[in-house]
Amino acid sequence: QVQLVESGGGSVQAGGSLKLSCAARESIFRNCGKGWYRQTPGKEREQISRLDSDGTTRYADSVKGRFIISQDNAKNTAYLQMNSLKTEDTAVYYCAALAPAPGDFSPTCFSPWGQGTQVTVSS
Repeated sequence: QVQLVESGGGSVQAGGSLKLSCAARESIFRNCGKGWYRQTPGKEREQISRLDSDGTTRYADSVKGRFIISQDNAKNTAYLQMNSLKTEDTAVYYCAALAPAPGDFSPTCFSPWGQGTQVTVSS
């Protein structure tokens, strides 16, 4: 099990950029897939990006071409670079430790939801 802390959120004008960080205390995080999620009031939490342990990246259509997921395993940290932000990107953003690839079984690559970090985009 991995404990994660999200940071880097804030308020930004539409068209601006933010970089979110997801820091893990446990070194096993380097062996896991990483995911970023977001949630707005009245909506379910949705996955917007996934990074497999082999480097494969996946993005929701809503953020494709604008967001980039990455990691620094030496720092046990994952990142989400958000560019060309839109007002509809406003949400609380969460990260998670995931199985190395979709469909894999890896009980150690599990993280309870943290507090998330708020991103607010204004026009």
